[in-house]
Amino acid sequence: MKKCLIFLFVIIGLSACKKDANDTAYDKSYKAWQNFKAESKNSYTYTVNAGSVFGYGSETEITVQNGVVTARDFLSYVLEYKTANIPPVKTIREQWHEDKTSLKQHSSGAASITLDQVYQKAKNEWLSADKKKNTIYFETNNNGMISGASYVPNGCQDDCAIGISISEIKAL
Repeated sequence: MKKCLIFLFVIIGLSACKKDANDTAYDKSYKAWQNFKAESKNSYTYTVNAGSVFGYGSETEITVQNGVVTARDFLSYVLEYKTANIPPVKTIREQWHEDKTSLKQHSSGAASITLDQVYQKAKNEWLSADKKKNTIYFETNNNGMISGASYVPNGCQDDCAIGISISEIKAL
């Protein structure tokens, strides 16, 4: 009887390990997102970053309350390098705020979408690109939640990533 119980525990343990090993980074991140979403009551901000090797950059903060986008704040800039030993000077090019009544009035900035929609786009577009023609990236540096999902066409040199980069996710 004792041998049967040991055998049963080993089988259960091995099957549990196999399941965990098959969880993808996306699945683990999506679970972290679902937990955060419940804890934050689906009210949060996240910041999307874009940049260029040529010194241009932008940040868009999306505010979501109860699962609905309610605001968008945008800042774009150019980094000017004067000398090698001095940090670059950040020159603001454009800055604006949209609230519920003015959402989507500006064409610049990240899309006014929720993190649920970001995860859907990641799964269905950015992470499902043809692996023979692209290099695919997925990062989870926001407490296990998505921080980057993109693909880069093979052979592309500069500013080729298609996807999203998220520097911060915070509960409201």
